[in-house]
Amino acid sequence: TTPAPWINVIANPVFGFQVAAEGSGFSWSINSRENQLTPWSNDPVADRPGEVIYVRDEETGQLCGPTAAPIRDESLLYTARHGQGYSRFEHSAHGIALDLIVYVALDDPIKISRLKIHNTSKRTRKLAVTAYVEWVLGASRGASAPFIVTEVDPKTRALFARNPWNAAF
Repeated sequence: TTPAPWINVIANPVFGFQVAAEGSGFSWSINSRENQLTPWSNDPVADRPGEVIYVRDEETGQLCGPTAAPIRDESLLYTARHGQGYSRFEHSAHGIALDLIVYVALDDPIKISRLKIHNTSKRTRKLAVTAYVEWVLGASRGASAPFIVTEVDPKTRALFARNPWNAAF
């Protein structure tokens, strides 16, 4: 735990995100106030993440993640490294070592999250990785949440989210 908020802002000219030492943060496109993709929290006590990666052991049901937020086991170590243009998170729990690096493509509006998983136990594991995103797609979640529409592309299986009421963006 850091004595004060410790964040990294990673961006290119048209896209970016902010990430805290605990792993919470938010993403935006073009303008970080007007075009939030995920929610921004200005609460230093309860910095609730709007973007999370979960890893679940399908046999035991144990849940963990590479970042300290939102699942934090006070008895275990979480490592966060902020660098110029990237942040890296490492955590080991339940015989699983996780290494997450997040960064933005130099010329494209894309946040890249690369998760490496290493089984440190002696047994075969069946794991599920789930990425959670709380969409904003506008200037505030409260105003845009009722209008957000999601759909899965049948060909690529990609998930698309849009806000048809945000005509400017």
